[in-house]
Amino acid sequence: MSFRYPPSMRHLINELSKLPSIGEKSAARLAYHLLAKDIPLARSLASSLVEAAENTKLCVHCFFLTEADACSLCTDGQRDRHSLCVVEKPADVFALERSGGFRGVYHVLHGVWSPLKGMGPEQTKMGQLMSRLSRASKGEAQQDDPLQEKPSEMILATGATVEGDATALYLANVASELEISVTRIAQGIPKGGDLEYADELTLNLSLEGRRKI
Repeated sequence: MSFRYPPSMRHLINELSKLPSIGEKSAARLAYHLLAKDIPLARSLASSLVEAAENTKLCVHCFFLTEADACSLCTDGQRDRHSLCVVEKPADVFALERSGGFRGVYHVLHGVWSPLKGMGPEQTKMGQLMSRLSRASKGEAQQDDPLQEKPSEMILATGATVEGDATALYLANVASELEISVTRIAQGIPKGGDLEYADELTLNLSLEGRRKI
């Protein structure tokens, strides 16, 4: 008879293995630790997961993570409203904030243009980005936007992948008529690499060496 995990543990392993970078062996080790060695941690983790899932939502302005309507970055009066950095996912915002090299505002796309994976502009927040830039370029944001945004530069900080390149080119072309300077972070990020895992120095060099598209 082949070895089998108890049904509840098997279910936990299956769920953990759905997380990024977690294979079945790693999921099994995590499950064993939670169930056999640290029951209070397991209960606390379960409670935290439910709390985060129920309370966390997307910022109405930039689509970063928040528990209020607007995130702490958008409501920070010290941020530079003339500089808008476009990233693929919330984790990229955390990475750039850790670097300390950017003090503007963000727009999180929640995906990139990848036709082979069924991801087009409609499946991301690209449309909302274009609306945001269009309102600002027409001066409408000065009238009805409490954040008073007036971006003069859009920094494209998508990953150095084929999909990231295609997304950056698409956004640059669409934004070309809005009289907003469009730049791309320098390719200090390794080709095929992911912004989320870059170190602070590489991120700072990438921001300083950004170029027009």
